[in-house]
Amino acid sequence: MTLSEIANELVAGCREGRERANLDKLYAPDAVSVEAADMGDGRETHGVAGIHGKHDWWEGAFKVHELTVEGPFNHGEESFAVIFGMDTENNETGERRKEREVAVYHVKDGKIAREEFFYAT
Repeated sequence: MTLSEIANELVAGCREGRERANLDKLYAPDAVSVEAADMGDGRETHGVAGIHGKHDWWEGAFKVHELTVEGPFNHGEESFAVIFGMDTENNETGERRKEREVAVYHVKDGKIAREEFFYAT
């Protein structure tokens, strides 16, 4: 897949609730996911199985009331960015927050090799 095809499919998948299927379809087996802050297990997660684990944690910890997805914003032949807007509720505390984050995806050999998330900490 080209960078544009990967970027467009990732965005479409996020808008249509196909994030999980896209992990297996678009990501390299040894992909790295990097958070802006340590959520308890370090900032970096390695491998698609580990990234699935991050999704498990997120889905268990938060209810998403609204998700907006802007982009993709391509950058050369190897990277693109997406802006996410979220209205979430913490399942444990009931706290509701509206947040935005920027995600930068790096593509190598037709797969997402690295994703980096930028948000207020």
